[in-house]
Amino acid sequence: EEQFLSYNGEVLIFHLSKTKLVEGAADKTTNLCVRRMVFNRDTKLFVQKSSGVFNMRASHLKVEIICCSCTTDSRTGIILPCILMKKKKRNNVVKYLLLLLHSSNQFEQSFHFKLDYEMKEDIRLFTGPSVLWRHASKLFYVCSDTCTVLSAPVQLSSVVWTGEIEDEGTVVLGIRTACMPESEDEDEFSTSDRAIWGREFFGYAVETQKLLTGTCFMPHAYSRVVSSVYVCKNEILKKQLRISLVAITHKNQLIWFQDGLPKGVCELPYEKPCSVKTAVTSSNGLLFIVSFASGNICVVQRRDSLQVASKWQKVKSVLVDDFIGSGSEQLLLLFKDDSNTDVLSTFKITDLGEVNYASDINYKHDVPTVEGLQENGLLTVQALETRLQAGCTSVRELQQHLRLKKRVILESCRALIDLVEERTHILPTAKKVKCRREGLVSLWDDVENPPHSLSKETSLASKIPEHFIEKLWQRVVGDSLVVGVKLTESFYLSLSDVSLSLVMDQDFSLISPIIKCRNKIIKLNKAFSALSVSSCQIEPPPKKMKLDLHSKNDLKKEFPKRCSRVRLDGAKTVIAVTNLSPLLAFRRVCCIVLLHAKKQNRQNDSLQESKKITVLCGKILLNLEDISNEKYSVKMLRDNNYFTGSLEDIVAVLAVSVRFSFQIMSSDCTLTPVNSWLLGEMECIPFKECHDNIFCHKAGNVYGTVFNWTLKNPFEGVLTVFCRNLTVLFQCLHSLTRFLPPRCDVKLLRSGSKGVLTEQLALALEKEILTLRSSFFSKESTAENSLTWGNEPGKKISDSPVASLLDSEEGVQQFRKKLQNEREECMLSMNQTMNGALYQKIALKIAEAQLSSDMIVWRL
Repeated sequence: EEQFLSYNGEVLIFHLSKTKLVEGAADKTTNLCVRRMVFNRDTKLFVQKSSGVFNMRASHLKVEIICCSCTTDSRTGIILPCILMKKKKRNNVVKYLLLLLHSSNQFEQSFHFKLDYEMKEDIRLFTGPSVLWRHASKLFYVCSDTCTVLSAPVQLSSVVWTGEIEDEGTVVLGIRTACMPESEDEDEFSTSDRAIWGREFFGYAVETQKLLTGTCFMPHAYSRVVSSVYVCKNEILKKQLRISLVAITHKNQLIWFQDGLPKGVCELPYEKPCSVKTAVTSSNGLLFIVSFASGNICVVQRRDSLQVASKWQKVKSVLVDDFIGSGSEQLLLLFKDDSNTDVLSTFKITDLGEVNYASDINYKHDVPTVEGLQENGLLTVQALETRLQAGCTSVRELQQHLRLKKRVILESCRALIDLVEERTHILPTAKKVKCRREGLVSLWDDVENPPHSLSKETSLASKIPEHFIEKLWQRVVGDSLVVGVKLTESFYLSLSDVSLSLVMDQDFSLISPIIKCRNKIIKLNKAFSALSVSSCQIEPPPKKMKLDLHSKNDLKKEFPKRCSRVRLDGAKTVIAVTNLSPLLAFRRVCCIVLLHAKKQNRQNDSLQESKKITVLCGKILLNLEDISNEKYSVKMLRDNNYFTGSLEDIVAVLAVSVRFSFQIMSSDCTLTPVNSWLLGEMECIPFKECHDNIFCHKAGNVYGTVFNWTLKNPFEGVLTVFCRNLTVLFQCLHSLTRFLPPRCDVKLLRSGSKGVLTEQLALALEKEILTLRSSFFSKESTAENSLTWGNEPGKKISDSPVASLLDSEEGVQQFRKKLQNEREECMLSMNQTMNGALYQKIALKIAEAQLSSDMIVWRL
């Protein structure tokens, strides 16, 4: 008889066949055959993907397939199909073989063992692979490590579930005979009490040989009626095991248990339920699939209450997997059909929602015609050609704006210096910028009332609340000075584009007072259990003309003394990092700490108008004596199994480090060696204040490196490295490659989660569209009001009778003159103009919105 198994969206069909060894010979050999079937969404049928054969070499023996299941191979951590075979010999000795099926359709014999009896009761396959069964009220099992039959020191009447439980490993949930309490007199118990106390649930951990109390699963009173159990969820909370499971009973009921208590019950439509399993679908969430001895199937939904959602009869087998590749599970029902030998000829795929495929439905009308496909392809090619032409035009425009962008950035830096030094900045004229010959409009037209004058920006600083800074601190880490400003909760929520500047308080005429530094944003949650760094990034090649201060490589030679800018992104602590050694040449340095940001103001059109502000945060003093006494040094102390220190120390270590994130993927083995590498080879210890980050205290060049290892699934994870330089990074990666599995991909990631960046891009594009729309309507209304017309209001050429004007030559000349005047006025209305202040305001808004969206696109 054929056995069915679902694996990675495929249907595996196992069956035995006998073939002759030599043509004409009487002896035959038994082969185990497998067919991999996949669902074709075009033809709506199952097709054979591949097949495999395993030679049993047992022509004189009776060979049977006992059961098959998907179990974890402990050598690699990969889940593989597992088949248990039986060979019955003549002297009543039964030989059992456990086979693994690999993706190449090659069978591997994991182990074999012999018994003097046949296994018939509660046969289960579990991690290892291993085999477990019940015989004569005893529990036996065989593991792939020992290949020896072992007996568990427990007596039980039935096994209702076998699986993995957190911190316990493989656990067997069974029912056994319970003893009466020794302290009580048996005569005091009624018949019903004895019936309840006569049986009880218990759990047995196979690896640790530990007994688990059954009350965390369900009350003992249900032990007489429950026939099968499926554990949906298990976890350890506050050192206590929490279990969620569903059970079927001999009373034709399905019961939901939460932490040992019943939470819901559903009457089943058929008698003698045999087993229950679950499916997680996209439309209906968690479903319970119950199989009955008669070959019937029913599905129970868990919403407000448990209720039967659907049922089928004459079902040969029911499988659960993602058969159509949608990302969620579906049910595959294989129906009994005596008229057809192909087992997959009569089937149904459903999730009780939008997915519904059946073998008796004609899908021909759903298949598109060849002509339609060719037409769609032609339209797609034309659209791609149009986008390519538009892209080439944009590239030419960007090249034309590059020189202007450099001039704008340079002049903006000069304006920043004048602002910090409290000098009046004189804007250059259009002739000085020399942009007219390039066909560009000057952004610094001399206007009486500029929209964003420097006086308004500086006056806004006086409106800032006094107590907006929680703490101003400094640390010395190696050759770097780290200055941090922690903002209050209410103040930082209204800011964006935050950065710090360090300005020397002394009067130095030969050098610029602005200290070159780089800014970083440190994000800490309230519990301080997680910590991340958002640092300044090199901007991608420019895509539009913008007014910004982000370009690093182009301006280092022209203007080395500058401050970088970063986005706040909900952060609370702003960090500035600069080289320490140049400052020590002055012996004693007093630095003013300035905070630059944009303050958001809500407008009537639901847009946020940003106003630039510059705020004095305080002063820091630095001298060689304090540094020699390690007054501002980072102090990391080891406390048992943790490193402990102030949050400022941890922030300073991460601020001076360079952050790299790597995506590690393995197709063959799980990534458990990464943890072993971090804790063993690299000798890492977690921070007490934030356990997610671990500190490397291995002697040598890698000391002080911080790691963050996050597993997305057993085969994929993200390793974040905070290191001093690239040399340390290469040393860490070289050491890591010796621990990773042979076929493992390591990919460097850009900062930012893809889902978060996608959401940020949608918001940035929406803001860009609203900015363009509001700017357009502002331009239209302002330009119309500024036009000067030759006619009086409401007076048109048609006010005079046309016939009377054409009666004489003089009238014709008058009509011609009025027609010419009206034509000139129409031309003026088509060539609307605006003053420089309005254009400057619109250009700044559009450039800022486009810069935000372009930066997010580059990070994606």
